[in-house]
Amino acid sequence: MSSVNLRKVAMIGCGFVGSASCFALMQSGLFSEMVLLDMDQDKAEGEALDISHGLPFAQPMQIYAGGYDDIKDAAIIIVSAGANQKPGETRLDLVKKNVGIFKSIMPEIKKRDIGGILLIVANPVDILTYAAIQLSGLPENRVFGTGTVLDSARLRTILGEHLGVDSRSVHASIIGEHGDSEIAAWSSANVSGIPIRDFFEMRGFHDVDEYLAKTAEDVKNAAYEIIKKKHATYYGIAMSVRRVCEAIIRDEKSILPVSSLIYGAYGIEDVCLSMPAIVCKTGIETLVPIELSPEEQTALRNSADTLKQVIRDSL
Repeated sequence: MSSVNLRKVAMIGCGFVGSASCFALMQSGLFSEMVLLDMDQDKAEGEALDISHGLPFAQPMQIYAGGYDDIKDAAIIIVSAGANQKPGETRLDLVKKNVGIFKSIMPEIKKRDIGGILLIVANPVDILTYAAIQLSGLPENRVFGTGTVLDSARLRTILGEHLGVDSRSVHASIIGEHGDSEIAAWSSANVSGIPIRDFFEMRGFHDVDEYLAKTAEDVKNAAYEIIKKKHATYYGIAMSVRRVCEAIIRDEKSILPVSSLIYGAYGIEDVCLSMPAIVCKTGIETLVPIELSPEEQTALRNSADTLKQVIRDSL
């Protein structure tokens, strides 16, 4: 296994999401070297130049465009390469195009004895994380996707605003597919340890179930709403990428709802989807079982079945 430079990150794909993520990572101070790869070499070079011109206002860092040989020793290799989701298109509609792109990227990674972590951001992230595990040859704990990290942040933002509390004090996760079959895990949601429904009552809100159902729907449709208005989403996911990279590089053992291969949890096998997991320098240490109602467990299994069907049709 190649030795790993803990201060180095690589980005494969320099579209909106890739370049916004690079910008967020440049500002994070986590890395001192960043290499950008794109099918369009000029695009990678342009983004590297543009971001590096802000370095006098950040920390010293080497930012450059490169090739696959330049990523061998990166601590984290982020893959955001893929076709964009168009208005009216679901994340699963993208699958054929983006699996095709992964079939050209992953053999290059497999050839190079990578020692770092492969973080998948491209959509549909659960399917592509599964494809990356199959095609890269890397251990499963070192290949995972951003999953529902952003969906969960959206959920916490909406709840925090509604309840008049800091969103960082809201502990609530979206689990399952990063997409139309995702589930808001209300059974385990709380505000600083106070069950979510109790906190609503405490703040004088009623019709709680109706509000929670609407909120889950708003979170699920948030990306479609943004795409309709500005044709792409990239800032929220860029900050999610930064957050996951922090957990890895600082060996934080943070619990994040990333997309990983599931074996047996809630009767689900051989599919990637999001469940809270301990994320550290070696990747995913373990999944964290959370309390789910029978209805949530059924919805989670249905989400897994949806993804499995797409995997069967596309890989």
